[in-house]
Amino acid sequence: MKVVLFDFDGTIANSLEIALQVTNRLAKEFGYRTTSLEEFKQLKNLTSREILKQAKISVFVVPFLVRRFNAEFGQSIQHLPIFPDIKETLLELKQQGHWLAIVSTNSEKNIRAFLETQELSDVFDQVVSSSRPFGKSRLIKKILRQNQFLPETVYYVGDETRDIEAARKSQVSAIAVTWGFNSTELLAAYRPDFLLHAPQELLQIINPQLSRRDNVEQFL
Repeated sequence: MKVVLFDFDGTIANSLEIALQVTNRLAKEFGYRTTSLEEFKQLKNLTSREILKQAKISVFVVPFLVRRFNAEFGQSIQHLPIFPDIKETLLELKQQGHWLAIVSTNSEKNIRAFLETQELSDVFDQVVSSSRPFGKSRLIKKILRQNQFLPETVYYVGDETRDIEAARKSQVSAIAVTWGFNSTELLAAYRPDFLLHAPQELLQIINPQLSRRDNVEQFL
């Protein structure tokens, strides 16, 4: 059995368009300017810290912004699309007997509502969230401690550089996906253990018959 932890937005849920809408609705309240779709696409080449610096948003304000964002975001959860082939990949991993969980800054309420809509509620063994965008490593370490998982059996799958950083801080394998927020070039620069271009590639990584070295050569 392997332990596979997933980010939510940009990894499982195709939430970028809704995220842009919600972010713009909250702009006046939190003192930053609205962003066009073209400007939003340019942000793919920036880390989360660089985006906050550019928007002049204090890190102390971020947890409050995240909570308001999640509350607004929840109103659109029923219309949130899932990325192609993700559902099938998750079901296959579960059928193989692996332990799956979600670690996200989106709220547990929103995530569970989405999973119910997508008929994936029984796939995940745990869902944990934090309003602190750079606090995911604490959640991952907590999961490892509570369940007595060895770090070498754990993978964290995400679409942003901060997901790679969280995996490294937790001493688990970092799997970056290119269909989410950050660009392929930026993710590659952060040297994740694996870089995926399609969800089905995750099945090859988790399969114990494939070596870590072979996968690094294949995907990086």
